Amino acid sequence: MNMVDDATGRRFGLLFEQETTEAAMRTLWGWIGRYGVPQALYVDSKTVFRTDREPTLQEQLKGEKPLTAFGQACRKLGIELIYAGSPQAKGRVERSHGTDQDRLIKELELEAIQDLPAANRFLQQRYWKQINQKFAVDPADPQDQHRPAPAGIALAEVFCWEQTRRMQPDGTVSYENRCFQVLADNPIRPTQRAQVLVRRRLDGRLEILYRDHKLRFREIAKPTRLAPVIKTRLPARSTKPRPQHPWRRFRLPGSPVLANQTKAGPAP
Repeated sequence: MNMVDDATGRRFGLLFEQETTEAAMRTLWGWIGRYGVPQALYVDSKTVFRTDREPTLQEQLKGEKPLTAFGQACRKLGIELIYAGSPQAKGRVERSHGTDQDRLIKELELEAIQDLPAANRFLQQRYWKQINQKFAVDPADPQDQHRPAPAGIALAEVFCWEQTRRMQPDGTVSYENRCFQVLADNPIRPTQRAQVLVRRRLDGRLEILYRDHKLRFREIAKPTRLAPVIKTRLPARSTKPRPQHPWRRFRLPGSPVLANQTKAGPAP
């Protein structure tokens, strides 16, 4: 995952096994730690950066467009996302990949680096410093347009996944096929069926928030649902009268006597 400053040509990037949301978040986080928050990002239209899903009811009420988890992180930081309309529009980043595919591979071989953690340490400590010293240029406007991270916002709470969940009457919250019990000693306790925000950080830690307050909770075993009761119908009783039933002994005057009636006795 590679980032290039449009004004200076400065670069930063990290190696990952796949181009995922976590990879994009960690790369942008590393850039912010070095240079600050950019005003805009020029990205492609992959699902990491762009979504085609329909807006939820809450998004419709707020007048917001559907965003990916990466897009939501950028919105918190005030970063505009500009989507490239063609592969050629991302040419500057793609051309820089050619340099890395030649030079970086040789550097890793000289350092005998064969795993991702060691390769990323080399990138952050040495490689990008050498590349930027050699290829970066002075900007046309000397004023840096990067902004510091917003005050009072921890980046670990920005680069994360957030989803709303509805609290059950027993005080439990379900998330990713897991069940969590909200403890009763929270200063602010959600009401029954209240909506809470479940936040999953990049390190895997979970947080449950209600009205911007973090709730204390613990994971419990997922309750097992009772098997549905299947009601079976008893077989229908036969409506055919028995041979000795009084109805079989009834006959109109002048009608012949049937055999079963003679066995049962004379008709009244």
